[in-house]
Amino acid sequence: MRNELQDEPAFRWWIKHTLRRKKYMLKAVKTRYSKRTHKFGIQVLTNTTFWFDAIQKEMKNVRVAFKFLDTGERVPIGYKWIKCHLIFDVKMDFTRKARFVAGGHMTDPPSTLTYSSVVSRDSVRIAFMLAALNDVDLLAVDIGNAYLNAPTRERVYTTAGLEFGAELQGQSVHIIRALYGLKSSGAAWR
Repeated sequence: MRNELQDEPAFRWWIKHTLRRKKYMLKAVKTRYSKRTHKFGIQVLTNTTFWFDAIQKEMKNVRVAFKFLDTGERVPIGYKWIKCHLIFDVKMDFTRKARFVAGGHMTDPPSTLTYSSVVSRDSVRIAFMLAALNDVDLLAVDIGNAYLNAPTRERVYTTAGLEFGAELQGQSVHIIRALYGLKSSGAAWR
């Protein structure tokens, strides 16, 4: 190894496992950059249900972000139509991930603050050091679809596609929660 990490206790167990799976990991990373979106209606042909299951899971989770209008109900004045699409990814453990994303580039920039800060690496290291010095156990959590916990500030709607189900396809849908892709989502969740 280049930096002689294979002799370090923290990496000794990891290197053997990673080198064995290197070919598969590189292939997964390469496919991420070549095929990313479902934006143009590309149909993924496969003899497994991995992608179908990923889409179903994502649409079940983001369902709270939408208010479906009744048939014949008009969209309120002041709402802007935006395009939404799915982004596909293969995770490091080779599970499939689909993410429903709003086309925030189609909206006007909001007049309010949209900046969302991120914790610095040094702050995390200091917190780990203090926990180790004081013999405190640390717990970590990942909030799935975190933005969906905040209401959106933007007045936007979209048209339901096939990913919403055949019975809802073509209906107008208000976006009432912060979705990935909207300009104010990061600041709204903060």
